[in-house]
Amino acid sequence: MEKTCLECHEKIVGREDKKFCSDGCRNAYNNKINKDSTNYMRNVNNKLRKNYRILAAQNQEGKSKTTKNKLLSKGFDFDFFTNILHTNNGNTYFFVYDQGYRKLDDDYIMLVKKDF
Repeated sequence: MEKTCLECHEKIVGREDKKFCSDGCRNAYNNKINKDSTNYMRNVNNKLRKNYRILAAQNQEGKSKTTKNKLLSKGFDFDFFTNILHTNNGNTYFFVYDQGYRKLDDDYIMLVKKDF
């Protein structure tokens, strides 16, 4: 029985268990299969990267203050962060990797950098 490539449907030559005629066809097939989840992850990672760059640029000293409006004007998205830290004294910090922030009164934001 003659096997055909799952991507281009050309005849497969070689091992009996081979599914694709070339690496290019294998990559194209898998990219089509994983397209939806890959696009979603790519979009989330892009938002996290953008948030990280904004926080790092605003917090070059390791600890500083800014306003919510200033972060928003630079494109910061408060819905995307990597983890939350609840301190013993009741404060909540949101982190994008090692760059964090805590919401203060009057739309002020405290920026911090976590040392590992």
